[in-house]
Amino acid sequence: MTENQVGILDGTTFMVCDRTGDIVPSSDTAHGLFAHDTRLLSKWELRINGERLSTLSIDDVHYFENRFYLVPGGQDVYVNSTLAVQRIHNLQTGLHEDLIITNNDRQPVDLTVRVEVDADFADIFEVKDAVVRKKGRHYRRVDDGRLVLGYQRERFRRETIVSASVPAVVDEDGLTLEVHIDPHSRWSAHLSALPDLPLPQGLDRLTIPGRANRTGRDKHRDLLEWLDQAPRLECDWEPLRITYRQSLIDLAALRFSPFLARDKSVPAAGLPWFMSLFGRDSILTSFQALPFAPELAATTLRVLAFRQGSRVDDFREEEPGRILHEMRYGEMTVFEDTPHSPYFGSADATPLFLVLLDEYERWTGNADLVRTVEQEARSAIDWIDGYADLTGTGYISYQRRNTRNGLENQCWKDSWDGISFRDGRLPSFPRATCELQGYAYDAKMRTARLARTFWDDPEYADRLEREAADLKQRFNRDFWIADGEYIALALDGDGRQVDALSSNMGHLLWSGILEEPKAEAVVRHLMSPVLFSGWGIRTLAEGEARYNPIGYHVGTVWPFDNSFIAWGMRNYGCADEAAQVTAGILDAAAFYGGRLPEAFAGSARTETRYPVNYPTACSPQAWSAGAPLLLLRTMLGLRPVGDDLVTRPALPPNLDFVGLLDIPGRWGRLDAYGRGRAAIDGQGLHPAPPQLSAPRREGR
Repeated sequence: MTENQVGILDGTTFMVCDRTGDIVPSSDTAHGLFAHDTRLLSKWELRINGERLSTLSIDDVHYFENRFYLVPGGQDVYVNSTLAVQRIHNLQTGLHEDLIITNNDRQPVDLTVRVEVDADFADIFEVKDAVVRKKGRHYRRVDDGRLVLGYQRERFRRETIVSASVPAVVDEDGLTLEVHIDPHSRWSAHLSALPDLPLPQGLDRLTIPGRANRTGRDKHRDLLEWLDQAPRLECDWEPLRITYRQSLIDLAALRFSPFLARDKSVPAAGLPWFMSLFGRDSILTSFQALPFAPELAATTLRVLAFRQGSRVDDFREEEPGRILHEMRYGEMTVFEDTPHSPYFGSADATPLFLVLLDEYERWTGNADLVRTVEQEARSAIDWIDGYADLTGTGYISYQRRNTRNGLENQCWKDSWDGISFRDGRLPSFPRATCELQGYAYDAKMRTARLARTFWDDPEYADRLEREAADLKQRFNRDFWIADGEYIALALDGDGRQVDALSSNMGHLLWSGILEEPKAEAVVRHLMSPVLFSGWGIRTLAEGEARYNPIGYHVGTVWPFDNSFIAWGMRNYGCADEAAQVTAGILDAAAFYGGRLPEAFAGSARTETRYPVNYPTACSPQAWSAGAPLLLLRTMLGLRPVGDDLVTRPALPPNLDFVGLLDIPGRWGRLDAYGRGRAAIDGQGLHPAPPQLSAPRREGR
């Protein structure tokens, strides 16, 4: 969102408006009230005596509530308004607005309050592409003092019902209220725009917030309970405390309950474009949040296992064993203008599903879930070995089968130009990016542990470990660019090394596929000035042909990317470098008020005193909200070992003390502490020697 937009959200329901609280129709903004991939309000404009209002201030109360303080018309230094207007927006099964007008004059006042309303019922993909071409029928009617806006195309129907708590004149374009306010008195009314969304056959009605169990609940109390269940952070740097709390709040805001998940939640990917279930995003966010909210991982694993691919479908790019990429519910999906019901065009979600499954058991000790999804896990391994090996070389690669509107790049850098040679050429297909092989290696090693420990299948475990060892050996040979001493971004369809220098190789550090000497060389490249901006590691190195510091995947800094790279650095013993990356990202978070955006510009820190915005970054965004959580784990060196939690702190230089209290896991609740002193030299920041600490605490 831009600085001129204000958003609130609750699961898959969200609203984006301008700074007066109005939804203003525009082809170049995402203004609107949205639920389940449909815009249910495309216009919501307040006027008093025919004039729009001017903003005095905005109070971001909660993720689901905003308050706007306004005055009618334009104001200047010579005019003091005697009218004060307050608008309170709240999401609760739709939009609820409390409108309060105070007359501060000694004389009574009569006002005409008008709310102009419209709904184009655009699919989220139509809004994103700024092309709304509806094939169905719009209708509107006044029904018993309410305005009903509707849209129908065959079996697909959506309605928005607008009403007021006080007498109003309702017409097909909005509501008019005639208001009399005595001197030094106030008037108030409650306005609502509530969706009516029928479900597919066999289901009664769609719960708009995506959480059937939470309808009617006190969301403020729900948020407090969520925060109370998370570990408590103690540290000597206030910006970190602010960032930690904001991350937890943003994850709370993005939670929603998919169908069949009952009262359990998974994280939606990000506001405004990705308010839905995404395999990769939900998996990685759940991984980041394991020491803080392990229940997200449990629900994510169950939902993705239930939705696992079971057939070959070229349009949806579905294959047996494949984990979905994206799930949508809008009109374009219903009528198969897009393949998202669900769409499986992701090459990394399937191995990452197995990685999360193992990591979840290590943290929680929940062996029942591991046994419950055994067949789905085995099917995921079969997909890696079969359908994903498009070249017969034993590497995961991808090439879209849906050539009409499938994704060309099916790794996390899924924009069209995200994978390139150093000279800017785009490689041929199939493409086998380096991090996919790391994920596959990690998935097989972890699944071998699950097979041996929980499935009573040591032969299967031995086979997976042999395959993983062979993959590691071949990978370190085939992807290593000897003259540059770094890992190729990918192999193209002809087996050529795609030689761009990128952040992708950083993911190999947390997968463990790299041989030690090669890992050291990779870390040196990642921390070199062409990749490390001072705020974080760029997606593509400065000097590459396609490098652009404000290009989506070709030069920006992604907090989630950096959080996993820093964690991987700790796994290879590079604590100083991990602390440097952590310090850069957390410093950036402080400039963003604690809320890290999806990405920010790759501009060098020596050139800017603050991180430069990426113009269309999602905010909040799930794996950016999760990044500070994984960075805390990295700083403290948290690692589950059996029924114990081991901690080996290595703090950034501006932190002398960090304590994380009541960390949930198979051990119950434990505390972790880290202390360190930092020195600054010309190259970077170095933490003090790590310490061991994991004292046991009583439960809450």
